[in-house]
Amino acid sequence: MSQRIQFAHTGGSEVLELVDVSPAEPGQGEVRIANKAIGLNFIDIYFRTGLYPAPSMPSGLGTEGAGVVDAVGEGVTHLNVGDRVAYAQGPLGAYAELHTLPAAKVIKLPDFVDFETAAASMLKGLTVQYLLRQTYQLKGGETILFHAAAGGVGSIACQWAKSLGVKLIGTVSSQEKADLAMANGAWATINYSEENVAERVRELTNGDMCDVVYDSVGKDTWEISLDCLKPRGLMVSFGNASGPVDGVNIGILNQKGALYVTRPSLNGYADTRERLEMMCEEFFAMIESGKVKIDVANRYPLAEAGQAQDALQSRKTTGSTILLP
Repeated sequence: MSQRIQFAHTGGSEVLELVDVSPAEPGQGEVRIANKAIGLNFIDIYFRTGLYPAPSMPSGLGTEGAGVVDAVGEGVTHLNVGDRVAYAQGPLGAYAELHTLPAAKVIKLPDFVDFETAAASMLKGLTVQYLLRQTYQLKGGETILFHAAAGGVGSIACQWAKSLGVKLIGTVSSQEKADLAMANGAWATINYSEENVAERVRELTNGDMCDVVYDSVGKDTWEISLDCLKPRGLMVSFGNASGPVDGVNIGILNQKGALYVTRPSLNGYADTRERLEMMCEEFFAMIESGKVKIDVANRYPLAEAGQAQDALQSRKTTGSTILLP
């Protein structure tokens, strides 16, 4: 037997329960991972609340973790029992001591990346890779706005943007978070609880505004984000922390400057083994070079997954949060 977090119906963090289960044996093309550390992400809350529907109930939770290959199914040739590995995609169920998933979604860890760093950063780091290097290929000299700049994704984005020679303006909710974002390489910060974001962007850019806005907040910041873009700028909506963006009249994009908008996801970019490996290689290289450092700021026992999600959802956390089985 092994333990996992599951939920039988959607709702608040109280629906999460720690249960004993018989671990699934890996089938064709699958491996089973003995998790050493598990990543916590906003998408986990989306599944728990029902914003994103789980395939079946009761359901496991989580898609990110790092550990050791415990068992290998037929047809798997690139992984062996005992390999140090990490993953950021796949079926729900990473909140567990043992997790079975397609081997194609599992990456071997280089020696310089430990389990906690990997679990805290795989999904977030690959998200930043596709945002800054694929959704809009930043070359240096651009000015961008990045919401939640002191969070797990934002902390990596600040560092990566600085290494590219990009001016990142980060939105934050407190002076403590502003200081953290600046320490990570943000060019400037805006405290959205005290300042008008669009007006402050206009001041900082001398009226030029931003080439790209990266928005993981969703409903509450949609129009604010559009107002921060220069004509023909790109709005990248990649999350729903405040709820999904809906009821949008597409004509608003024309009214605000012939803007572009996209709604990307990690699965939309890491959709082949080759692309996943390419993205991981670039992300791991950023860690090895020291240009990106991962802040594992919060650790919770697996049994306290609900408390960890509450802290994340209430924006009390900075950096990355992991669960320890």
